[in-house]
Amino acid sequence: MFDYPNKLDIIFDKLDLYGIKPIIVGGYIRDKILHLNSKDIDIELYGLDSLDILENILQEFGDVNTVGRSFGVCKLLYDGLDLDFSLPRTDSKIDKGHKGFNVLTDKNLDYKSAASRRDFTINSMGYDVKEKKLLDPFGGQKDLDLGILRAVDLKKFAEDPLRVLRGVGFCARFEFQMQTQLFNECKSLVDNGSLKELAKERLFGELQKMLLKAKKPSIGFVLLEKLSLFHFSHTILDALDKLASINPKKRLLLMLTLLSYDLREDKVHAFLSQLTDEKAIHKQISLYLSALRNFSLQDVNNYRVYKLATTVDISQLLLLYTALSKDEKEINHLLNKAKELNVLSSAMPPLLVGKDLIAVGLSPSKEFSTILKEAYKAQMQEKFTTHQDAKKWLKNFIK
Repeated sequence: MFDYPNKLDIIFDKLDLYGIKPIIVGGYIRDKILHLNSKDIDIELYGLDSLDILENILQEFGDVNTVGRSFGVCKLLYDGLDLDFSLPRTDSKIDKGHKGFNVLTDKNLDYKSAASRRDFTINSMGYDVKEKKLLDPFGGQKDLDLGILRAVDLKKFAEDPLRVLRGVGFCARFEFQMQTQLFNECKSLVDNGSLKELAKERLFGELQKMLLKAKKPSIGFVLLEKLSLFHFSHTILDALDKLASINPKKRLLLMLTLLSYDLREDKVHAFLSQLTDEKAIHKQISLYLSALRNFSLQDVNNYRVYKLATTVDISQLLLLYTALSKDEKEINHLLNKAKELNVLSSAMPPLLVGKDLIAVGLSPSKEFSTILKEAYKAQMQEKFTTHQDAKKWLKNFIK
């Protein structure tokens, strides 16, 4: 019997009272077979006329979110599980973009017909909760066992070019081989410019999944190179894999920095702009790249380390140095110096602030910023180390 959280049975039993057959579908089935944990569960409901009826049935279990109503989908957060309930449906391409589909729901649709709209065979499996059996009309379990990524239908696959990046991402995450016919279809979609119709947010979203979920992101980027989408040196790809185990929140920024590392300075912005318009990401990556290119590990002193901490998180920069296989002794020297100065993860707090300038008789003005910058520079140069000495320095500086 297929294993799923038994706390769902109370929902399934109530659906059964209304003659509705629930089938767990998609990624949850795939991940369970691969022995991967997941809290996201998609459930397809057969014999259901409308989402309005479903909302009334589910309301006792929590707040039902019908944000996906136009696609026949509603969401429920239930006891730590993210549940997506959907009606069986078919879709056909009628216009460009991910919204350019005509979606038709049909409560009497058979499972194979409903599953034929799925992208890959490994995502087309289902589990019939009532009959307690795996539904696998397209051989997804066999492909999982063989480690092969195969499309359910190559013709329908081409209707959504984002599936190219999804496929690359799955190959990286599960270390699968892409079937030759599928690779050729992906290459055709790249070559004919189909991916240009995609919003960069969708592209970036798939790239993020690959960077954050794959133990070996390099597998995906080698495949992207073969598809003529991107090109990166193997040194960078090896470095990517070394960052795969760090905190996900920090990993994305560092990995994008590595992917930009081999690019000429004038090409970095163009590369990142293909992925995201978020100025904060661009700025932070630029700062890390500047540190990697301009800070010398052979010339570490207090002032340089203090100054470095004002631009980047040194603990993260050290991860980049390690991934790039810089000299271990030099990396440890910077690490120890940053710890000694207490600036490993944040800059040194300034001893002088605006109220100190007012206290000596200065009126707030544009000059405040200049004076405070000079004061902080003097502090980094260790011309003073206490607030009392800082105030003495300030009086002399003003004179």
